[in-house]
Amino acid sequence: MSETRGVFAPETTAEAREYFENVGPAAQTVTKELAREMAFSKEEYDERVTSDVVETARDALFASLLEVEVGDYTEFAAARTDHPDAEVVQHGSQDVDNAVWHYVPFADALVAATFQSEPDAAVGTLRRIAFGEYYRDAIE
Repeated sequence: MSETRGVFAPETTAEAREYFENVGPAAQTVTKELAREMAFSKEEYDERVTSDVVETARDALFASLLEVEVGDYTEFAAARTDHPDAEVVQHGSQDVDNAVWHYVPFADALVAATFQSEPDAAVGTLRRIAFGEYYRDAIE
């Protein structure tokens, strides 16, 4: 039986933008706390923690919260029937036992990554792919 990981699956681009905006303050806090833990001086913080750094943290935080399904390849094949008209974008080999997938409703795309034995790595990979291929453009 597949397992759901993550906390949100935006239905629309507007909802994706809202979630993205909502993780902004958390990304800023995480970045600030990491700099503090690394003992950055005020000058080093001002020099190194740029808006691009905070934006990267925001992108990563958003992607890491996307809802994905983790299951065997047969379950992924069955999930494809839930979205019969969706573009299926699969990364990896069909000759492995497992898959992770995420449906992007506003693009009508089912994005997947296959794996044999490292589900956490596959989940991270899939989230980065989904963010880069679908969400980045939607939230800008």
